[in-house]
Amino acid sequence: MSAASKVMHYNGKKSFKLMIVDDSNIMRRRIERSNQFNELELVGTAGNGVEALEIFKKTDPDVVTMDLTMPQMDGIECISKIVALKPAVRILVISALADKATAVEAMEKGANGFLNKPFTDRQLNEAIADLMR
Repeated sequence: MSAASKVMHYNGKKSFKLMIVDDSNIMRRRIERSNQFNELELVGTAGNGVEALEIFKKTDPDVVTMDLTMPQMDGIECISKIVALKPAVRILVISALADKATAVEAMEKGANGFLNKPFTDRQLNEAIADLMR
């Protein structure tokens, strides 16, 4: 499925639905505030993988930012469950776990990009722009 065919239309503008998943409320708000894309509509935020799956099923986002280290269900497990529900979803992992093996595992499960914490707003927006291409 091409990116253009899965894009929703709101008020004549193309729009992607965004969900932010991170156990840190501060980090969720930071990602939300730094979003510079008019075509990205925030449809939900979650503090762990279990919550993320519930919100995902209700809101059907196109783009997800995903932390890896979270209580109840970590990001790696959550990525594989989300991709099973919607293979075309675009997932950006945002994590302080900078080791290559973790990044590779996340990509194998279906993530499309990886951004290390800490990051600048510019780095975040570039990574999200890459996902939406």
